[in-house]
Amino acid sequence: MVSVDKAVIAKLKTHNQNFEILVDCNLAIGVKEGKSANMKEVLAAIKIFSDAKKGLEASESAMKQIFETADPEEVGKIIIQRGEIQLTSEYRTNLREQKRKQIINMLHINGVDPKTHLPHPPQRIQNALEEAKFHVDEFKSVQEQIQEALKKLRPILPIKFEIKEIAVKIPAEFAAKSYQILSAFGTKLREEWQNDGSLSVVLEMPGGLESDFYDKINSLTHGNVEAKVLKTK
Repeated sequence: MVSVDKAVIAKLKTHNQNFEILVDCNLAIGVKEGKSANMKEVLAAIKIFSDAKKGLEASESAMKQIFETADPEEVGKIIIQRGEIQLTSEYRTNLREQKRKQIINMLHINGVDPKTHLPHPPQRIQNALEEAKFHVDEFKSVQEQIQEALKKLRPILPIKFEIKEIAVKIPAEFAAKSYQILSAFGTKLREEWQNDGSLSVVLEMPGGLESDFYDKINSLTHGNVEAKVLKTK
């Protein structure tokens, strides 16, 4: 549980009533994004206020009428999900920057140039997002904002999401060591150990990771590996 002096206020105004809670900022944002959390850890005080700064508690009868419960944890969750979390301007800026980097990274990993089928460098994606005046919402999850980012990007930067199925055959002496790389880059659709100890795998991965995957697997095997794209979707 966060201390009261480090907590921020989350508030909801509804039915001409004010409801406020003191929350851990990071955990509350996670709840707003749909992540599960222990509300005892989210709330700095297991109380619902009508005015948190003055320490005035909300009416139990009003909560039961509006929320159909007066349980502070249940009401607190509703306040976070439907209401507003008051953040400092510095925190909002840092949060936006963090999500901006996550969005760029996701576009780099999953997106490719439709003509070359190669990923765009992160800096190119960043420049295009700035040119498109894409606004990062600090309260929305990265997944929610990806489609809007793609919509803004496409008139400026040709990009599409691709999934590739890649068949890989790894010699026996590198097969066991390859597991970590294979797991890091994609999902194994098929796996078969050959009589000579070599490993054959069909791996599904985001198109933007293909080049990095080849670099890693070639480095491990000193180029002694067979790989080919079976399908692009």
